[in-house]
Amino acid sequence: MAIVDYKKLGLVNTREMFKRAVNGGWAVPAFNFNNLEQLQAIIKASATLKSPVILQVSKGARQYADPVLLRYLGAGAVAYAKELGCNHPEVVLHLDHGDSFELCKSCVDNGFSSVMIDGSSLPYEENIALTKKVVDYAHQYGVTVEGELGVLAGVEDEVSAEESHYTRPEEVIDFSKRSGVDSLAISIGTSHGAYKFKPEQCTRDPKTGRLIPPPLAFDVLAEIEKKLPGFPIVLHGSSSVPQKYVDIINQYGGNLPDAVGIPEEQLRKAAKSAVCKINIDSDSRLAFTAGVRETLAKHPEYFDPRKYCGSARDYMTEMYQYKITDVLGSDNKLANLD
Repeated sequence: MAIVDYKKLGLVNTREMFKRAVNGGWAVPAFNFNNLEQLQAIIKASATLKSPVILQVSKGARQYADPVLLRYLGAGAVAYAKELGCNHPEVVLHLDHGDSFELCKSCVDNGFSSVMIDGSSLPYEENIALTKKVVDYAHQYGVTVEGELGVLAGVEDEVSAEESHYTRPEEVIDFSKRSGVDSLAISIGTSHGAYKFKPEQCTRDPKTGRLIPPPLAFDVLAEIEKKLPGFPIVLHGSSSVPQKYVDIINQYGGNLPDAVGIPEEQLRKAAKSAVCKINIDSDSRLAFTAGVRETLAKHPEYFDPRKYCGSARDYMTEMYQYKITDVLGSDNKLANLD
């Protein structure tokens, strides 16, 4: 099979946008998508606000959508951004949590412009070896590679871990040099899913009864920045789990008690550091589910998916726009704003 050149699809890799983000004190939004409505909402929000954007696809989402369809969705996303008036969009198609060399290679071969190889569950030397193997292959085609050191707790698609293990700052120089990665995902207390913390890890607001999560380990982040000044750092599991969507879901028949995410002020602080990519997945799922549940509860006669998925798309667009402008600061950060 001929290798698909991501540049011919209109996509870009992460290298230049990460440099600008690190130097400018903002972060590139990395939004996972699983369906057309999510993709439409992501592109509408990012194109309208002139923000670079990373379209993230997990192994499970790739299987769900089909690799061939995904390639054309990536090209279509670029064309849609231009149709919305964004003349020079910067769209990355990125594999999230690749778990094997074969999967990463398949994504590179099929037009992805960036891949992540997650060897964080492996022994240190095996993580380096696997990551370097992916880097050596991907760099032949200009595809950027994200590695991971440290383990995040929580569940997201095929990725799950009971406990988190913070990244060890003393390992980051050795890992980045020997593996050759372009960016590094670290663990400083974020986690996957809508239940990022157990109640016993949190305090509870006496007025609202909502859980207040513990702070992120910014001391670990500061040590990593000292070891690797200017190197692109990535935060996974960084959904804030907006309570308004949780409340709507629970109001209309859902059951998400004590769902809690990362406080947005902590994400803002991280974005002003070397953290140049922040991954957000659960917030989109919550916004989509809230829109569907609310619409069907109010209109039980609906059976046209466009009606209830359209409402869900509106909620997601609103959420993405807020993240871009008020949390990550990536609006009007394209290299070319003409």
